[in-house]
Amino acid sequence: MKNYPLITPVLIYDGDCPVCRKAIEWIRKNSKEDAFEMLSFQSGEVTERFPFIKKEASMQAIQLVLPDDKVLSGEKAIPEILKRLKRYNSITKLLSLPVAGIFTRIFYRWFAGRRYHIARVLFPDKERKVK
Repeated sequence: MKNYPLITPVLIYDGDCPVCRKAIEWIRKNSKEDAFEMLSFQSGEVTERFPFIKKEASMQAIQLVLPDDKVLSGEKAIPEILKRLKRYNSITKLLSLPVAGIFTRIFYRWFAGRRYHIARVLFPDKERKVK
């Protein structure tokens, strides 16, 4: 069995997406201390450190790399993210219900595929910033 160093989970997101950046800000404000390292997949650091994460996957969904190098994508990352928040971690019980997975998968994929359009609606006057 391979030993892994204890590291902070890394949350990889679309830094070009205003909705994604707002979600990351919210997670930062609500997470426990040192709960995540957050990286825009557009940064060169993601490619260097996580060559197994493909750009296409990151364009489709948020990626959460756990200390054992397991990668949770999209709606599968949500319970792990919620567990590391100061509040809201009780929602993970709801998400563990069998039927919840169906709804979260459908909603997440629908939302992720339309996030740039949703950003234009939610933030019409904001300039697009890359972080």
